[in-house]
Amino acid sequence: MSIINSVAVIGSGTMGAGIAQVCAQAGMQVFLYDISAPALEKARIGIEKNYQVAVEKGKLTAPDKLAAEQRIRYTNEFTELKADLCIEAILEKLEVKRDLFLKLAAQNSAQCILASNTSSIPITQIAAGIEFPERVVGIHFFNPAHLMKLVEIIAGAETSPEVMNTAEAFVLKLGKTPVTAKDAPGFIVNRVARHYYVEALKIMEENVTSFENIDRLMESSGFKMGPFRLMDLIGVDTNYSVTSSIYEQFAYDSKFRPSRIQKQKVDAGHWGKKRGKGFYNYN
Repeated sequence: MSIINSVAVIGSGTMGAGIAQVCAQAGMQVFLYDISAPALEKARIGIEKNYQVAVEKGKLTAPDKLAAEQRIRYTNEFTELKADLCIEAILEKLEVKRDLFLKLAAQNSAQCILASNTSSIPITQIAAGIEFPERVVGIHFFNPAHLMKLVEIIAGAETSPEVMNTAEAFVLKLGKTPVTAKDAPGFIVNRVARHYYVEALKIMEENVTSFENIDRLMESSGFKMGPFRLMDLIGVDTNYSVTSSIYEQFAYDSKFRPSRIQKQKVDAGHWGKKRGKGFYNYN
């Protein structure tokens, strides 16, 4: 089993920034990459704000905050991405992820682990055509990554037991709870949770009640967030993309059918909190 000392995170959006934050706090050297300089700056501000909140709550000391911040290198130079573990948190498109892994494999050693934060795409498909596919693994964090304890670890058809063990040790080092999953569409959580969103959207489509009432009902039943508040937090666009991917991978089984209402929100740019408006208005 290898020890992860350095991590390259590709994609500085909500998930990528959160992953970089927890890795640096756990003592690892982190490279956070994005092609967009403004996106990197936004990630830096968000990470430093989260660290400050942790200090104020007594969960992190001021010296540890400073040390963690200094472990993160923000870069838009792809050639700098050389690490023990490379984890992508980019667009949920198979070809985009596979192309990224081909480029990462070309500039890293055969021992470098290539991990995907995919919510739904089978790891076996991502690893296809990658040199040494036994080092490709799924390490799926949940939003917000710096707070959510659960992390799914997914083995593709070629993933080696050693890589699975290393991934599990890595997740434990972050102070999180690893759960291994088979390489099936949506893995565990997104498959189970899909109907939390899909059925709520169907109720709304059929004018049974409003989305606000659905959220109030679910929250009063013990759920921390109703489905529409949760979609806004995750990103309506991201949630729709995952639903569409799972729908396709289950041979268009009607129980996974994406909602036309959600599609309309995506087309309008109402992507949730990150855009200031989703099902709710945040402006």
